[in-house]
Amino acid sequence: MKNVNFSALLMLAFATGAQAQASMEGMDMKNMPMEGMDMKTEQAVPVAHAEGTIKAIDVEQGKVTLAHGPVATLKWPAMTMVFRATAQQLEGLKVGDKVRFGFRMQGSTTTIVDIRKE
Repeated sequence: MKNVNFSALLMLAFATGAQAQASMEGMDMKNMPMEGMDMKTEQAVPVAHAEGTIKAIDVEQGKVTLAHGPVATLKWPAMTMVFRATAQQLEGLKVGDKVRFGFRMQGSTTTIVDIRKE
């Protein structure tokens, strides 16, 4: 291996970085066209849809237990599980109601996006 002058390499890297920074100074982003540019930093979680029957409602805790059919988009079989829901979403619903609903799965939390009686 040949002798490498690390000091010279470091100076070259610093000079190149400083030059790049100097060339960015004075750039005006206000008039730059932005349409078509994806500025999102995280992907939106898709909404899954299912049909089911309300087994329990806990408005105070913001939870509803649903026995639902298979959810093809998530490759889930039919099961009974708890979903987070707002008091407004649960208004007018009762145990035993047949519903159609949309929900998002983020980590281990399932949150109702919309729910309505069939």
